[in-house]
Amino acid sequence: MDIQLKRGLLDACVLAAIKDEDSYGYKIIKDMKPYLDMSESTLYTILKRLEAAKMLTVRTAEHEGRLRKYYHIEEPGLKRIEEFKEDWKEIMAVYRFITKEDDPNE
Repeated sequence: MDIQLKRGLLDACVLAAIKDEDSYGYKIIKDMKPYLDMSESTLYTILKRLEAAKMLTVRTAEHEGRLRKYYHIEEPGLKRIEEFKEDWKEIMAVYRFITKEDDPNE
């Protein structure tokens, strides 16, 4: 898969994972597990990139005696999810064009 396309997909997945409530690394990975496997190193690289782009913010809170980082989506992150949904329509149109010869009904 094209690296830029994959990066966009993974960024959108992480943003979607924290869209409805703040979350932390392990829970984000667990929530995405039914849909895709992501390593912790990949996740934290994405989280840092999204934080640098101001799509999310981070707060630290104590949980069971340990510090945990919680991620919160910001307006630019919500906007990116909406942009992704629009982009996806175009991607699917291209997919249908590319695979039309595979469909005997076309």
